[in-house]
Amino acid sequence: MKTITTGLKNHLQGEVLTLATCWKLTRRDATVMGFTDHDRDLGVDGVTYRAATGFTPTAVASSASLSVDNLDIEGMLHSDTITEEDLMAGLYDHAEIEVFMLNYADMASGRIPLRVGWLGEVTFDGTRFIAEVRGLTQRLSQRVGELYSPSCRADLGDARCKVNLAGRTFTGTITGVTSRSVVHDTARTEDSGVFSFGTLRFVSGGNNGLTREIKYYTPGTMTVFLPYPYDIEAGDIYIITEGCDKTFETCISRFDNAVNFRGEPHVPGLDRLLETASTRSEWE
Repeated sequence: MKTITTGLKNHLQGEVLTLATCWKLTRRDATVMGFTDHDRDLGVDGVTYRAATGFTPTAVASSASLSVDNLDIEGMLHSDTITEEDLMAGLYDHAEIEVFMLNYADMASGRIPLRVGWLGEVTFDGTRFIAEVRGLTQRLSQRVGELYSPSCRADLGDARCKVNLAGRTFTGTITGVTSRSVVHDTARTEDSGVFSFGTLRFVSGGNNGLTREIKYYTPGTMTVFLPYPYDIEAGDIYIITEGCDKTFETCISRFDNAVNFRGEPHVPGLDRLLETASTRSEWE
């Protein structure tokens, strides 16, 4: 049940409404941003809710069950508010969002709370983004546990893998740039594939603090799966960590770590099961 003030309740019962919807976005770096569907900016509790953003929500759907409530927020990329580069950098991942309505003609009368949640999946096409708002019930739909697989479910160097990355992590300097996905360091002479599926994290430049997984590595060249959001320049300093393709053979040959392998490489797959079933039917 939502509780509102008497003044706001009387307004809702009137014939003419002066309501505006506001969205308060709080990123994990404590940056607070406000947006509204009103035709002018609104100042509420020290936060400016900007109107010139093209920020629009879908209908807010709620139920008494434990099903996940749905709400999408759509907006146009704005150069000095939400940019494609910031979205790609993950600055809005898991940001907290509060949605409410108020009487813009009498903002002292209080607000109507609509939704509090966190941003989930964000998609964009270069000019428009759509962000999914997830509530607390979203966590109830997440799968708990693991499925068996021939590949390892641990990450190289984590608490389950236990491989020491101290001697497998190196610092370098970018000497050339092909794109935001392909960079070069002529000082990197390690064998091909050593850093494939590893990580590349910048500690200087426009992408300072951002990490990407390496798609493949050849001596002097690193290609990442997802492009970095900001331009990379020669002289940028990075930290690179070796990778693992999560196969049992690699775990033995490169890391001598079979005892901590978190997979089931000897469990028959579906093809083997179907082959066995077919052989049995032929004998029958």
